[in-house]
Parts: sequence; C-alpha cells; structure tokens
Amino acid sequence: MSDSKRGGPDRNVPFRNPGWAGNTGEYELSEAEVRGEEYVGIRSKDGGHPSISTTMPYILDEKSPDAPLFEGEYRERLDKIRSRYPDLRGALIPVLNLAQEIRGHLTSETMKEVAAELELSDAYVRGVATFYTMYNKAPVGRFLIQVCTNISCNLCGGDEVLAAFLKHAGVEMGETTDDGLFTITEVECLAACGFPTAVQINSRYYENVQPEDVPALLDRLREEGA
Repeated sequence: MSDSKRGGPDRNVPFRNPGWAGNTGEYELSEAEVRGEEYVGIRSKDGGHPSISTTMPYILDEKSPDAPLFEGEYRERLDKIRSRYPDLRGALIPVLNLAQEIRGHLTSETMKEVAAELELSDAYVRGVATFYTMYNKAPVGRFLIQVCTNISCNLCGGDEVLAAFLKHAGVEMGETTDDGLFTITEVECLAACGFPTAVQINSRYYENVQPEDVPALLDRLREEGA
C-alpha cells in the first residue's frame, strides 16, 4: 500500500507546511490576526531603549540616498548604539544597518561618514560593508525582493519562485524595474526553513510562496507603491 493510500505523504508531491495549525489558545483569533498580516510594525527612529537600539534595522519603502545621515532622532539612535560598545569598532554592524535604513544603500561616501563617527579607518569600514551581502552597494527599488534558494526552499521550488519573479517583473537578477518599484535578488537563507519557499520583501516575510502566487503578489505591491 502506498503512503498516500495509508494517509501518509505522497512522495511525488513536495511537502509544504501550511504554517497555520488553527486557534489553539483561549482567544478567538483568526489566522490573519495571529500572523499580523495587516500590521507590519512601526519602529521609532530614535531606536527606543538603548538596550534594543542595535536590533532595529529596517528596510523602508521610501529610499532617500541624499538624506542627512545622522541627524535628529537618528542621531539619538546612533548615540544609544555607541553607548552599548566600550570599543566603538563593535558598533560598526548596527551603525551600517542604520545608515542603510536612512539612505537605502551604502555608498563610499556613506561608509566614510560611518568611519568618522566610529573613529575607524575608511578601509576597515569598507572591508566590512563589502563582505556582507545584506548591504546594498547600489540603489535598489522601492521593494527589495529577496528569494531564498537554499536547501529547504530549493527542494520546495525556490528556483521556480525566483524565475517567476524575474519573469513577471521583466528583469534579470539584481536589476531594478524601469518604474523603480522592484529589485529582485537571490539569497542563501532567510531562516524560515519551515515554510519554504520564503521570500523577504523589504522587512516583511512571505511564507510558502509558490510560482503561481507571484503575479498577484506583484500586483499587490504595485498598488501599495502607486
């Protein structure tokens, strides 16, 4: 007797975690309410309490490459980040995150400004910034779409999902659409292996994405970006 006849998995069909086990708590909540689909979250520019100021990088829809780097509330967050590290070199990653949040990508000039704030050499900051793929070294679209193709997502169609995004957006890997809305990239892991294929769009995760979901998702983003 086959697995499917016994009620087990069909080996010819990729397993997909539905991501929702029903309401198991004492409150009557819908899946949308539990998963927060209508609310992404608002993070204060000043970073909140100093203890969490280093953990708040955010990919904003609006990118401002020419914005002042550390002024007003962002200066407050920078000071809070600096206060957490006796050796300012330790603050480099969260400060680079902050700089990218403000401007959308890291230019050589931005890296120099970060180096000056942390009393580091330009070469050291550039070496760190160019090592990590999470930092954009060139402008990106309003929506940065990152598709995971690591092993869990790959086994569940990650390559096909990535191809669907490229096809329906009409761009090649890493390119930005002519309207400036979408930049599509491939990433190694989004740490959502239980819900492949995982896609991160700016700072929001989408789980169990399949190729046929892509056109509607892009249409939804176009409406948001209009």
